[in-house]
Amino acid sequence: MSAQSHPATPRPPLNIAIAGAGLLGRLLAWQLARAGHVVEVFDLAPGPQVRGATGWTAAGMLSPVSELECADANVYQLGLRSLQLWPELLAGLPAVPVAPFAGEDGGPLRPVDLRAQGSLLLAHRGDEGAAARVVDLLADKAPAGHAPRRVDLQELATLEPDIRGPAHAWLLEGEGQIDTWQAMAALALGAQGAGARFHWGRTVERAEPGALHTDQGVVRADWVFDVRGTGARPQLSVRGVRGEIVHLHAPGLRLNRPLRLLHPRHRVYIVPRAGDRVLVGASEIESEDRSPISLRTSVELMAAAHSVLPALAEARVVFTDTNLRPALPDNLPVLHTQPGLTQVNGLFRHGWLIGPALVEQALAALSEPAPSETSA
Repeated sequence: MSAQSHPATPRPPLNIAIAGAGLLGRLLAWQLARAGHVVEVFDLAPGPQVRGATGWTAAGMLSPVSELECADANVYQLGLRSLQLWPELLAGLPAVPVAPFAGEDGGPLRPVDLRAQGSLLLAHRGDEGAAARVVDLLADKAPAGHAPRRVDLQELATLEPDIRGPAHAWLLEGEGQIDTWQAMAALALGAQGAGARFHWGRTVERAEPGALHTDQGVVRADWVFDVRGTGARPQLSVRGVRGEIVHLHAPGLRLNRPLRLLHPRHRVYIVPRAGDRVLVGASEIESEDRSPISLRTSVELMAAAHSVLPALAEARVVFTDTNLRPALPDNLPVLHTQPGLTQVNGLFRHGWLIGPALVEQALAALSEPAPSETSA
């Protein structure tokens, strides 16, 4: 099904069971409950604010062009569609606090922060070769008119006055970002307000058409959505890919859009958030280790961030976080539908980029339940 198609409205009311309360589970619960269905969500986490799901750890970059470095044209199209869907999805959600640091209450209520001011690729002098390989690849894979645009240092200073050091920069217009903490909290509150029931601390052992097998018995439903990520094993051959992130508090830093520093050995992204917050992260590590961030990663990430934003010198490291991104063997997402059961998995590092478009397709399957399996 094309990512540009609009889902048919499913016939209410249906009894819906959702396995997984990460980003996909919350998007599904919010939209299905709003449509008048009876929605129950089951998740292993003990509560809605526990940072267990991958969605809490992600930086929330909405970057369809820059993700073409490791994704295909279908992920690109899903990303474009999701960029269209996000404003509509967020419009009806309640305001929530800016995600708190340890010991803080999060401050006043605000709408979920969504921006579409583009993103920047940066490279230091001496890293031209590594940068050129990435930029040329993106230019080759992106549709005409969407390739990275070279910006000189004068324009870069206008776009981002606090950037110092990089010798090369490219602008990816139309890309954006979303505050993942705010969105996860608002989606859960919105779904609950619309009537969805969340069952926390419940293990889903198996999903099948019309039934969820949990640690407390079988839950029957008209339709089941399985969006458990790595929890879907062994039903799906999904693996976890480790991601690490550093949360900084940087009062006074001027940063308007996400940055990616192109380096011969790694990619580093720097993402601004409301409340003088900045996220610094690495792309991926092939490991299912959930232990705290390593010394090497911490040093590399923060040194890279400081090398392009010297104003971060006095930023405070508030906390670090790690999690596992669910990935299938080809690193591409899958949406598998049969009557009574829809499985969505393998979003890898593209969850926030393509989640809304995949949910749109998954909801369409309720009114068109012909068996199908496609790389989403």
